Amino acid sequence: MASYGGGYSRTGHGAQGGDDGGGFMGASQQAGSQGGGERRNYADDTLRPVTIKQLVECKEPYPGADLAVDGLPTTQITLVGQVRSVNSQTVNHAYRIDDGTGTIDVKKWIDAGKEDSTPSFALDTYVRIYGRLNSFNGKRHVNAHYIRAIEDFNEVNYHFLEATYVHLSLTKQNGSAGRQQGGDGMDLGGGGDSMFVDGGYGGANSASAQERLAPCSKNARIIYNFLANTPSDGAHLNQVASGTGLPVRDIMNATEELLGHGIIYTTEDDETWAILDT
Repeated sequence: MASYGGGYSRTGHGAQGGDDGGGFMGASQQAGSQGGGERRNYADDTLRPVTIKQLVECKEPYPGADLAVDGLPTTQITLVGQVRSVNSQTVNHAYRIDDGTGTIDVKKWIDAGKEDSTPSFALDTYVRIYGRLNSFNGKRHVNAHYIRAIEDFNEVNYHFLEATYVHLSLTKQNGSAGRQQGGDGMDLGGGGDSMFVDGGYGGANSASAQERLAPCSKNARIIYNFLANTPSDGAHLNQVASGTGLPVRDIMNATEELLGHGIIYTTEDDETWAILDT
């Protein structure tokens, strides 16, 4: 990952220039207008990985201002999600995208002077979207520069981790009250400015944790509870096996289940896990 302190620079998912790239890669962050009343150059904006919940709930500091995520103007974004509906028209393709934190409308406009090269996507296909965040009548939507199908589900997990990293880097830098300060201002899943679904995990016995664990197996719940009560940056397979008494095969299956639901993540290697709740 890139360094996101100060002015975050770029993600690991850069589009490859040309029409696909949308002209927004590899530039430094220049928030706000560029002085003297000059028109803002959106090509100089940094590509920001986000969740849909962040987009739906982002703020407009004043009428006509750029929408702000984590207090910073945000225009060029990348997100991942599943295609829930498709409506193709003469001038654009309209998609309803769901990433588990919310849904948002995405439009890919068709250039009248070029052949339409937008691929077709079956419902429930995971896609990555590069585009620009917009608002109309108070409703957020994304104008897509480029949309592609996701072939490796690890990219979905990576995107959420990267969005989390950027969110925490920016909110800590801006002095938002986090859990380490005794507040909920920058909670990943709770408080007023959460980036995931409301409520978060909040510990193994919280109602929200139980809701997220509802579709999980008994072994997955056992491992979640063990990790929630492990005072470290993660627990290795050997520690989990020793602490839970579960066979290695069952642990691997259960952790894959928890990873798939975005409840835990791997830390120093593929056999060390921690709860996504910092």
